[in-house]
Amino acid sequence: MRGAATDIMKSYLPRGLASINGVLMLAMLGCNNAVQPPVAPQSNTEARPSTPEYQPQDSSSYGGNDEHRRRPRRGRPEEQAAPGQFDFYLLNLSWSPEFCATHGESPECGHNLGFVVHGLWPQDSNGDYPQHCSDAPGPTNPQADTDIMPTPSLVEHEWQTHGTCSGLGSDNYFAAIHKAYAGVKIPANIGAGRDTDGVAPDDLLARFAAANPGYPPGSFALSCGNNRLTAVEICLSKDLRPEACQGVRSCRANVVKVTPR
Repeated sequence: MRGAATDIMKSYLPRGLASINGVLMLAMLGCNNAVQPPVAPQSNTEARPSTPEYQPQDSSSYGGNDEHRRRPRRGRPEEQAAPGQFDFYLLNLSWSPEFCATHGESPECGHNLGFVVHGLWPQDSNGDYPQHCSDAPGPTNPQADTDIMPTPSLVEHEWQTHGTCSGLGSDNYFAAIHKAYAGVKIPANIGAGRDTDGVAPDDLLARFAAANPGYPPGSFALSCGNNRLTAVEICLSKDLRPEACQGVRSCRANVVKVTPR
């Protein structure tokens, strides 16, 4: 019986192997005939990596409680540039009521201030600007300049960031700021409450132009944030003569609101 069973198993074994081999061959053929995903055509031109868009850095932070004043510049900062190598000055007059609307803890606030000097910034005609140009010592008494600049911390910041690029010593730099500010007449009707619902930027600039008839056209620019007045800027030559702005973008809003004093 055992021999007969063995013979029967031997008679069936090749047939089973043939069946298994057939299944394997069909499976392999199925894999080879599977539909392959289309291959994208190759180009002879190598794709260039995308360059991240430059984001201007806000260097308007300074020590003290009033740390984040909006900076309107659109160009690229040039760190540690050679002092004195720039094209003109930008005198920035910040609208204090708007700053204090969101920074009421600043020592600047609560004094019914209007336009205050943010800084006198060396500027290039292409929109770029130097900053942090040296470690030259700043003013020995920053409090002495708070008659036109709101806090000693801002005085120190402006020297370190911008004054060191002027090519002037700290005393001469802040004397230049006082002279530049004294040469600008501020229109009396800004911040009186009539512009809270909105006014065209060109209207505000026209008021400055009318108050300063000796300034050439295009020497004033307006800065805004969230459709609100934040600052007015005046372009000045290196010897502080007013001149038409170059590379300075003015506010593009149709209407801006003016936070009243």
